[in-house]
Amino acid sequence: RDFKKYDIWTDSMELVDAIYTFLEAFRTTKNITVFLDKKSAVSIPSNIAEGASQNSEKDFTRFLEIALGSAFELETQLIIASKIKYISKRNL
Repeated sequence: RDFKKYDIWTDSMELVDAIYTFLEAFRTTKNITVFLDKKSAVSIPSNIAEGASQNSEKDFTRFLEIALGSAFELETQLIIASKIKYISKRNL
């Protein structure tokens, strides 16, 4: 499997870029990184790529589930940042 050909991997790489760009805007104002961990964003395409190396569909599916879990983790962190007013809902 060539993970770079999966739309989900490409989209998640764009998400990583968006998160890093978004956090850069807050670098001098608030320490939003306490609530928004870059590792969650990076974990998404990383697990897709790692899963693509697996021999069985079952193993590949498991890594996709882990990537989904990281996406939910990132979403939760964004919600927390919004609730404590580090970011506005329109940023979500």
